Amino acid sequence: MQAADTPPLAAPTARRRERPSPLLLAAGTVAVVLLLPIATVCLHVFLPDKGTWRHLVDTVLASYVVNTLLLAVGTGIGVVAIGVPAAWMVSMCRFPGRRLLEWALVLPLAVPAYVLAYAYTDFLQTAGPVQTAIRDLTGWTVQDYWFPEIRSLPGAIGMFVMVLYPYVYLLARAAFLEQSVGVLETSRMLGCTPWSAFFRVAVPLARPAIVAGMALALMETLADFGTVAYFGVPTFTTGIYRTWFSFGDPTAAAQLSTVLLGFAVMLIAAERWSRGQARYHQTRGRFKALPGYRLTGLRAVLAILACVVPLFFGFLLPGVVLLRMAFVDGDAQFGARYFSLVGNSFILSGVTAVIAVMVSVLLAYAMRLKPGAFSAAVGRLAGMGYAVPGSVIAIGVLIPFGLFDNALDAWMRKTFGISTGLLLTGGIAGLVFAYLVRYLAVALQTVDASLAKITPNMDAAARTLGAGPGRTLLRIHAPIMGPSLITAGLIVFVDVMKELPATLLLRPFNFDTLAVQAFNLAADERLAEASTASLGIVAVALLPIVVMSRAIARSRAKDIA
Repeated sequence: MQAADTPPLAAPTARRRERPSPLLLAAGTVAVVLLLPIATVCLHVFLPDKGTWRHLVDTVLASYVVNTLLLAVGTGIGVVAIGVPAAWMVSMCRFPGRRLLEWALVLPLAVPAYVLAYAYTDFLQTAGPVQTAIRDLTGWTVQDYWFPEIRSLPGAIGMFVMVLYPYVYLLARAAFLEQSVGVLETSRMLGCTPWSAFFRVAVPLARPAIVAGMALALMETLADFGTVAYFGVPTFTTGIYRTWFSFGDPTAAAQLSTVLLGFAVMLIAAERWSRGQARYHQTRGRFKALPGYRLTGLRAVLAILACVVPLFFGFLLPGVVLLRMAFVDGDAQFGARYFSLVGNSFILSGVTAVIAVMVSVLLAYAMRLKPGAFSAAVGRLAGMGYAVPGSVIAIGVLIPFGLFDNALDAWMRKTFGISTGLLLTGGIAGLVFAYLVRYLAVALQTVDASLAKITPNMDAAARTLGAGPGRTLLRIHAPIMGPSLITAGLIVFVDVMKELPATLLLRPFNFDTLAVQAFNLAADERLAEASTASLGIVAVALLPIVVMSRAIARSRAKDIA
């Protein structure tokens, strides 16, 4: 007989728990590792320091806060004031040179703000061509006239505005090109002039894109070190560098980094709050030809000036100044060392770009195969670093990597009697990891957008033919995504080439890049010698910027003729 407590055979029908996908687990692990520097910085808020934090609070913290806020406000106003009208005119108006200007207006994005600062300092200083011409024409001496000081807070704001307005220009122009023609035509029928339609209809519809572009520009402003350090403007980035190297207090540097991270988080929150519950939808007239407002006479001249002036001061003039310094004054260090700097820069940028693309493909493919809340959270965590300044990430990398190196070295000495030295912080591994944390979001966004365009039917067809996920990715998706993968790699390559604060804090001993070389020479007032390294950075950044701009120009099926 069967025991009374024996359950029937059909009873245990509990659903078996589905095992998590190894690909998704790998993606989650990568996201957690990439979050380590940010978590390290945040945790240091609760650690005791050496008294440096109290000293900073009593002396310079207020100036850091005020200067950072003024930089953000001034830059935000400036980039919107330049980027939005320029985007509207090249999108909706017809005037001579519009086709050239619509992509040329993006060129200042290839010039780092600190390179622009070096060029304008040489151009506007007392011994520069502008003040020399004033004295030659008037017969004055230096004491006879007043000239604005370029190395100041307003000067730094000007540098940021001239190189960062393309963020607003690009997103605003894309928004204007996507707007419904029917809405614009209706506004004209109701009595709106072109400018009235711009302010009352087009700008409100494009407001999310404009605010997003401004937020990107402000995040770059908060992350900058070279410009504010060279101009002598005390901000959080200069304070972090000074606290780490002058005071030798990593805890206080991490605490300063936490405050700067708070600025970045508030900026992102403010951008999302500004949207509120508003929703902006386009109507079916989107793909009709846009109403090109033909400008003639004085209006055409003003439109050309509005577009040429930011291009001239943000790219053409500093380019001419740098070329003059390089070929007329010369660079005494141009030679073997220069090519070594180029090699170091290319190695760091190339290695980071390749790893970033590979990690982005892993994350994007995991989110494609296993969509859901967990995969979405993985993507958001992996992309958080782009909103964090490079100096903050550098501190977050230095602390745990330094602890690991020291612990490993102590264990190896005790166990085997040999020293391993600094494996992570003494080589380029820590630097590449910091770059990856900072710029992975750029590659991930590009790869994810490209992967989303591939129909899921291809995955299903590959499965029926016996191909697993890995083979499907390599044999089907990768060839289709080839151009996007190259684009993602190029963008990361350029960003790493221009990165300065993380490189200064994490670079190995006697391992300099073009960005570090330009900064060090400019800090020693050797601007002519800094010009060749600066030109190298700009030259590398130009190609992907031009390709991206022209791709955006062709993004609309029917543009204005």
